[in-house]
Amino acid sequence: MITLVQIFHVLICLLLIGAVLLQGGENVDITAAFGGTSQAAFGPRGSVTLLAKITWVLAGLFIVTSITLAVHASRRGGGSVLETVPAKTAPAVPAPAKK
Repeated sequence: MITLVQIFHVLICLLLIGAVLLQGGENVDITAAFGGTSQAAFGPRGSVTLLAKITWVLAGLFIVTSITLAVHASRRGGGSVLETVPAKTAPAVPAPAKK
């Protein structure tokens, strides 16, 4: 079950990255590109695009899968990652050089 959540989480991550990269910035008018003022900056924003809605849904799913994976990891009792690392030993002292 948790493997399915992990696969779903990675898929959501990739889709979310793609959705964010496909979106334009705030001032995507041709007038804004040449230094003019954009009407969108001073007027009403208009309706939310489908890509923005998809981004919000993917972000929500990302949060849910992240919390699910974090709760599963804490309940598993693995503790900290640093607790499983073996202690380092002192480095060996090199032998004196022969003359």
